[in-house]
Amino acid sequence: MQLSDFNFELPQELIAVRPVTPRGDAKLLVSTGAGIEDAHVRDICNFLRPGDRLVLNDTKVISARLSGTRARQSAQGLMQAKIEVTLLEPLAAGQWKALVKPLRKLAVGEAVVFAAGLSAICMDKSEGEALLSFSVEGDAFDAALDASGHMPLPPYIASKRSADAQDKTDYQTIWAKHRGAVAAPTASLHLDAAVLAALAKKGVEISFVTLHVGAGTFLPVKVEDISTHKMHAEWGHVSAQTVVEIAATKAKGGRIIPVGTTALRLIETAAKGGTLQPFEGNTDIFIFPGFDFKVTDGLMTNFHLPKSTLMMLVAALIGKDQLDQIYAHAVTQEYRFFSYGDTSLLFPQ
Repeated sequence: MQLSDFNFELPQELIAVRPVTPRGDAKLLVSTGAGIEDAHVRDICNFLRPGDRLVLNDTKVISARLSGTRARQSAQGLMQAKIEVTLLEPLAAGQWKALVKPLRKLAVGEAVVFAAGLSAICMDKSEGEALLSFSVEGDAFDAALDASGHMPLPPYIASKRSADAQDKTDYQTIWAKHRGAVAAPTASLHLDAAVLAALAKKGVEISFVTLHVGAGTFLPVKVEDISTHKMHAEWGHVSAQTVVEIAATKAKGGRIIPVGTTALRLIETAAKGGTLQPFEGNTDIFIFPGFDFKVTDGLMTNFHLPKSTLMMLVAALIGKDQLDQIYAHAVTQEYRFFSYGDTSLLFPQ
């Protein structure tokens, strides 16, 4: 299939810049292949069965966007420049790959000073990214990020407004546990305590996996033949306990429904050998039409960017025709799109 097959016209006013409050009031589009039904997230139990299992990503988004100052001596005296840093990937010994703006104003060997006693030295620059070595690591680094960093909102939100204190709650799942993501598993943002309680009462079970979502999730596809696209790698973990829980659900006839494309990509990575196995490491799995799903029976997911790998994943699960019908309906009915937008519950025919 071609990249242009996944394009659609999206009115800018449908891009959500804040989530609905409470979370359960967000709209929920339900599609089983037999038709489309409009509901709300608080109604999700009406479309699930006792014995179904949701798979949730328990990654925790870090405050990965930092503002600092670089100081440099020159013939005119001390010259300062404002530097914006977005953390991308942790490395050993307090080092991170990062996006730096403007990168041209930071030389290798120079330091950037942030708030909360945090600073970093530029160790290298390559392919538009910088390698930064921070002054602290471990718990001290986490505390400094929490104190001085901002949530790394997606570009389509950050271009409209700056991150604020409210985003530290809004852009985080209520069960977030393992620090490391620089983007949220956004379908999960809809599930609040009330919805989780209703799911438990219904007899819907829950398992957790961890995938640290990277900034690469927002990178555009640059090739017309989508089969040649190369995905970014992200670290994930599927525990032995989760493998046992999913196998037990399958054995009883229950459905496995990842909440979000991150959870889906991870469990399908762990099942590449044919059956689900414990997994820990990097995955760069690219799911597009023609993919053979081993575990997934349905998917809860938000509405995605045109020409994105996430749309291709959804098409792989439910079919391109069903995908087109869903997106046309969502636009016509003025669903809110992207990370802070509405969501869908999708099952293949």
